[in-house]
Amino acid sequence: MCDHLGVRRLVLWFLRVRGWRFEGETPSEKRYVVCGAPHTSNWDFILFLGAVAAFDLPARYIGKHTLFRWPLGALMRRWGGIPVDRSAAAGIVQQVADAVMSSDESAIVIAPEGTRAAAEFWKTGFYRIAEAAGVPILLGYDDWDRKVVGLGPLIQVTGDIRADMGRIRAFYEPIAGKDPAKQGPIRLKEEE
Repeated sequence: MCDHLGVRRLVLWFLRVRGWRFEGETPSEKRYVVCGAPHTSNWDFILFLGAVAAFDLPARYIGKHTLFRWPLGALMRRWGGIPVDRSAAAGIVQQVADAVMSSDESAIVIAPEGTRAAAEFWKTGFYRIAEAAGVPILLGYDDWDRKVVGLGPLIQVTGDIRADMGRIRAFYEPIAGKDPAKQGPIRLKEEE
């Protein structure tokens, strides 16, 4: 968990001074996967820290394992990071789903684009983890046009990935990342 309350409050204060607002409500559910999109900038992590403070989220996040090396590795873990080696992806979905299920409160934040660059497809990990853990997906966002970080609705995973993605896509389509040129389409390979 992000256990440095002082750092979170400082980030929250900084974002508010810079004109950022926070909208939405923390869900009453205790366990869920947060779909964090769009992800087009390193600033998204700062916005994540602000959201954790503003909404008092029991948040953890998955990040590229190379981000967890010295000098920032210990800090990234302390702030809730779970390093993932994407080149050895076998079993990651079940490992993260088990972590969600074994905790009384857990919000795993995943950027479905998997990169800050424009991606042709979203990765399915956020969906598969929610499905395996039997938890809903919370739609989290950072809208740079409106300077808003927010929590949208919870989406109950039905197993019909096409129908569920239709609802997710409709929610995210009007939201703009910091660098719209790096914002790829909201689609999965499975939908092709």
